[in-house]
Amino acid sequence: MSVVLGIDTSNYTTSCAIYSSEDNTVVNKGKLLPVKAGERGIRQSDAVFHHVNQIYSLLEELLKENIKIDAVCASVTPRPQEDSYMPCFTVGESVARSIKAALNVPFFETSHQQGHIMAALFSAGAMFLAKEPFLAFHVSGGTTEAILVTPDDGEIINCEIAAETLDLNAGQLVDRIGVKMGLCFPCGKELERYALEYGKLPLVKAVLKGCNCCLSGFENKLTEMISKGSEKAEVSAYTLSYVEATISAMTEKLLEKFGKLPIVYAGGVMSNTIIRKSLESKFGAYFAKPEFSCDNAAGVSLIGYEKLLKRD
Repeated sequence: MSVVLGIDTSNYTTSCAIYSSEDNTVVNKGKLLPVKAGERGIRQSDAVFHHVNQIYSLLEELLKENIKIDAVCASVTPRPQEDSYMPCFTVGESVARSIKAALNVPFFETSHQQGHIMAALFSAGAMFLAKEPFLAFHVSGGTTEAILVTPDDGEIINCEIAAETLDLNAGQLVDRIGVKMGLCFPCGKELERYALEYGKLPLVKAVLKGCNCCLSGFENKLTEMISKGSEKAEVSAYTLSYVEATISAMTEKLLEKFGKLPIVYAGGVMSNTIIRKSLESKFGAYFAKPEFSCDNAAGVSLIGYEKLLKRD
């Protein structure tokens, strides 16, 4: 049996998770970073400060039963690319390396994006996909990308960007419009609640350039709706409709390009039940459960376990 601690300090959530191979379970503890009312995000310096102040209490809660840790893994970058960097991830890396030194256990690195994809595979009961090519969408406030994932002996989740946004991220669109309507940041849950009041998603047309997407034009249209006095339910429904139509159109283009590959959707935006229901009916895709869609350290702990197996 092996127990691996995973740590992820993303731009909006501090999270720690324990994976136990004995019963194949993950326990994740997370806490959102505080964002002031009316603001649409948080500065990196503030994110680092809040992670430092939050992480110890999560670890105390997670490890209160004196669990023996066999390895520790942290997301140290947003994506598995050389130029990928955000200061907030240095907090998780520093804490993980300190635990490694104190306990004399192996330390492994991964990326936030790889953790998201692994968490989605685990929660969807689709870990078998890690041994074959598949397409994974990572859709959040900081990322709107389609990833071609292929088997690689040297990497647990081998990622290559297949398509991406050329301007706004989907989560940015949701939060910017939500804040303009007076909703609390992050705005996804409230926006979904209002959209459900409106009913079905309106028909809209996605804007693509090849397989890539553009979302900034939709922000202008939605802002105009708000200025003209449209109800929150209507604006919310149109916002989610633009996101769904965009992800759907990107998926169709990518399936044309790469063939009929399995599709996995991950990231906070993909926890939206309206978008999920529509995409499931179209593509029969795999989705992370809501608690594994938003930022979490579950996938990081799972990647750490897989790297521990390779090391042994």
